Amino acid sequence: MTFRSFTMSARWAASPLAAALLALSVASPARAAEPPAKAPSAQASRPYTMADFERVPKIDAHVHLHNPDPAFVQAARRLNFKLLTINVDYPDFPPLDDQQRVALSLRKSVPGTIAWAVSFSSETSDQPGWLEATRARVDAGLAQGAVGVKVWKNIGMSLRNAQGELVMIDDARFSPLFDDFAQRGIAMLGHQGEPHNCWLPLAQMTVNNDREYFKAHPQYHMALHPEMPSWEAQMAARDRMLTAHPGLRFIGMHMASLERNVDELADFLDRFPQANVDLAARIGQLQAQSQKDREKVRRFIVKYQDRLMYGTDLAQAPDQSGAALLKEMVPFWRMHWRYFNTADRFKVADLDAPVQGLALPREVVDKLYHRNAERIYSGGWEAKP
Repeated sequence: MTFRSFTMSARWAASPLAAALLALSVASPARAAEPPAKAPSAQASRPYTMADFERVPKIDAHVHLHNPDPAFVQAARRLNFKLLTINVDYPDFPPLDDQQRVALSLRKSVPGTIAWAVSFSSETSDQPGWLEATRARVDAGLAQGAVGVKVWKNIGMSLRNAQGELVMIDDARFSPLFDDFAQRGIAMLGHQGEPHNCWLPLAQMTVNNDREYFKAHPQYHMALHPEMPSWEAQMAARDRMLTAHPGLRFIGMHMASLERNVDELADFLDRFPQANVDLAARIGQLQAQSQKDREKVRRFIVKYQDRLMYGTDLAQAPDQSGAALLKEMVPFWRMHWRYFNTADRFKVADLDAPVQGLALPREVVDKLYHRNAERIYSGGWEAKP
């Protein structure tokens, strides 16, 4: 079986539920006798409101922009959004060179608003010369301002060796490349596996968009394909790779595919102190958990506030206009802002029952929405001549 993956945002956009939604510091060196940290001010601890949405700086740290027209980026900037557009070796996206050209064009057209991540093809990774060519591609991207390298789930879910066996992320062929990343401090944006729902029967899935998608696309529903590696096997391979490269600056895309349980994600972050994660396309799973135990989810975000980044996984088609994309995204962005910043109870497309917002302190929201991304992807949004 050939596993063709998908983006959660693309599924959301295609879902009938979209219509319902539209209706709606680098630390200072240690010193002796350091004074105790000041408690957050009352202002910093008070949540933002919906009225603050356009005023507060924000970064959507996981998008895929494929149209060089800057209209969407310019509109996002007026809403105080900056963006990280991520190149991906995904067959349903434009070729990698085209993705890169769009990223560089947008970065030039709207200075200080777009950061980007380079990627590479793993298709010929068993062939002589692949490693050297991949290193050269990565170096060229970094020289043009890329903030990191995306490594996608086709490794582990579709790439096969000469014997027809799936190649996992801890395969020895990739070790020299990941050694390079670790030694040079290059950030690896890793997306391994799929949401845990992919391996569950439809009735047990936790969010509506997964249930609808896998019902319509049984070829990608892993519960129907026991010949494919399990979710546990995907996570174990990823963790073995990280253990073998302890200095690697790893960003786990989509909550590191540990979206089903914040306790599991907390354990991952504790075991791999170099790792950070984004929340892209998994906020529905957070909301499902907070329906059952709101305070547990809230405590998790507050505890790991320095290691989480906001993102959506928005994917723009090459022929999609900026106006059309903006119409799609603004209600989505505002719904997420409402969830993180207010204590409102409201309906969301992913869930049948209402969810209550987390009303996070504003200093936590500032980290989630921009400060962590600015630190982790340092320099990505600098306006360069």
